[in-house]
Amino acid sequence: MKFFRIDLLTLLISLFILGSCKNPDSIGLPIDSSKALETTLIDTSTIITTTVPDDSVMTTNIAKVPLAYFVDPILGTTETNIAAALNLPSTSAYTLPTGTITIDSAMIVMKYADGFYGDSLNTNYKVNVYQLAEPVFSKSYYNRKVWSYNSTLLGTLSFYPRPKTAITINEIVSGAADTAKRVKPQIRIPFDKSFVTNKFFNATSNQLNTNSVFQNYIKGLYITLDKAHQSNNVGGIMFFQMAGDSTSLDVYYHVVNGSTIDTAHIVLPLGTPHAVQIKHTYPTALQAQLDNPKPSDGTLYLQGLSGLRAKISFPYLKNILKAQTTATTDIVLNRAELVVTPVTGTYVPFQPTPRLTMYRYDIALQRQLIPDAYSGDLHYIAVGSFGGFYDNYHKSYHYVITGYIEDLMRSKLVDYGTFIAPTDTVGSSSGSATISVSNAADVGARVVVGGDKTSAYKMKLNIIYNKVSK
Repeated sequence: MKFFRIDLLTLLISLFILGSCKNPDSIGLPIDSSKALETTLIDTSTIITTTVPDDSVMTTNIAKVPLAYFVDPILGTTETNIAAALNLPSTSAYTLPTGTITIDSAMIVMKYADGFYGDSLNTNYKVNVYQLAEPVFSKSYYNRKVWSYNSTLLGTLSFYPRPKTAITINEIVSGAADTAKRVKPQIRIPFDKSFVTNKFFNATSNQLNTNSVFQNYIKGLYITLDKAHQSNNVGGIMFFQMAGDSTSLDVYYHVVNGSTIDTAHIVLPLGTPHAVQIKHTYPTALQAQLDNPKPSDGTLYLQGLSGLRAKISFPYLKNILKAQTTATTDIVLNRAELVVTPVTGTYVPFQPTPRLTMYRYDIALQRQLIPDAYSGDLHYIAVGSFGGFYDNYHKSYHYVITGYIEDLMRSKLVDYGTFIAPTDTVGSSSGSATISVSNAADVGARVVVGGDKTSAYKMKLNIIYNKVSK
């Protein structure tokens, strides 16, 4: 009973205190409605949008090398071919072994890099290798360069791309039985043994004296996908590594010298230097749109591999500033967000590119970061907040470009050109990721998005601001 009386007393005191409060809303300081901040949203700002071809891009020694023949049902055909220099096994002069050399096997080994776009299940690909008719030098080559090569087929392989699957090979061990070895995902293209014999083992000491002399003598290799082999399949875009000996000509041979037989293996690195030819062939209607662009488009086509990008502009930002300010009031932008929405039905079965970059031109028409993405600008925000990543739940891309819109609105920057284009996904899960303004030659994905107000998936600029007293 003692505890019961205490609980009852506590209840009575609580009821007395609560009942004495006649007007709970009077707690705290009163709000002066004349000084309250009024937040306003504008989501009807005009955006002018146009699909334009991307600039040509230098492909010399790019890290991820595309090999492609992709027939996109919307954007047409994308084809890429690789021109790669063949190198000596070492940087110094190479001395041939003494004795009678017999090649047991030769193959081009190409290790996959991250990324594949297209059909990896139903399309059977065929890669062909030829000798270049011109050497690959250490200089700048652009994607539109057409390479000359000899017609004699040196290597070929039919395969299904498996860029995530390690494979088992038989490794030749000198003086011992072959052993099974698990290696990183790669393709292994059987190569013409007579070519290796004639061009390498029968080469003169002068031709093997330096790597530059050898490269000029042997020219290099041209790697391409067989278009006829894919017939009616859509194909795809795959990527390979070319750094170091990631791609190479591996030769297994034995040497008979008197009564001695030695088994050996040499690696001729392939790809230092290298370059990529990229070719896009668009459907008639899309090509006509590119040849005779309208002032603004309702549908935008964004394509990697130096394909297509969107040029956008916000022509009436200064009108917003003029309409919302007076002699005694100004506005403060809280947030400006650009929302880009893919057109329904254009991303099945090919998913939208996982990331889009956004950049601007300066007065010299050079690519520059948007202020919100440039760490040296006062408007800079974390890359993860700046955006550009595809939101699979909302089916859209978002950019926070408050600083850029304010600078345009107040004439602190001139819009010489603002663009959206596919880019790489490096660091996409981290706020420390970088925003690329380069024309990526290693991004194979694409997306079709809504453009101006004529589209049901129109691009939207949401501006949130407050009026303040000057």
